[in-house]
Amino acid sequence: MISSTQVHIKYQKNQEFGLFLSYICKMTKNLDNEGLKSIAKQYDLFFVDLWGVVHNGIEFFQNSINALEEISNLGKEYVLLTNAPRPNSDVISFLSKMGLKAEISSKVYTSGEAALNYLTKNYKDKKFYHIGPPRDFGLFNTFEKNKLNNIGASDFLLCTGLFDDFDKDLLYYQDLFKDYINKTMVCTNPDLIVDRGELREYCAGSVGKSI
Repeated sequence: MISSTQVHIKYQKNQEFGLFLSYICKMTKNLDNEGLKSIAKQYDLFFVDLWGVVHNGIEFFQNSINALEEISNLGKEYVLLTNAPRPNSDVISFLSKMGLKAEISSKVYTSGEAALNYLTKNYKDKKFYHIGPPRDFGLFNTFEKNKLNNIGASDFLLCTGLFDDFDKDLLYYQDLFKDYINKTMVCTNPDLIVDRGELREYCAGSVGKSI
């Protein structure tokens, strides 16, 4: 038998959920026709995805650059978020070489930077086996001495991507990890795939998912 108190709690929860849905609906808006400028004045801070929104790994989308400049002109702040498995400084350097203005590229925050903070706090003195290409080595510059070539002797696995020689073969990683599935893996890029121009590539998330 349901008490009046239980009924009241259930009603209250349903009412709160209804208000939540109403709030979400008000926040959701299709900007295809009206553009970002139609809501820009309503917010002080914007979180903007970098890869696939601002660039495709090869070139920038000029309309996105224009939108970021307009946000700045309105006195608004924004952060460019990316799942790149490298520190902020590495990605900022990459964007600068592509020709992005310093005032835009300086607003980047990467999953690699978040991972670096976590590793420094929790794994700084532990030995690791790195899975990923040499271009990601900047992630562990400060504790490179802990990198081992022997996966069995490592304390944990640090995955930033795929090896250059096995960047299309996920079965290779299943075989590599089969005897070490009890080891902790720190995966610095949760993305499964990324489109670099017209070319689709696997990311570290696919390696993590493969084991």
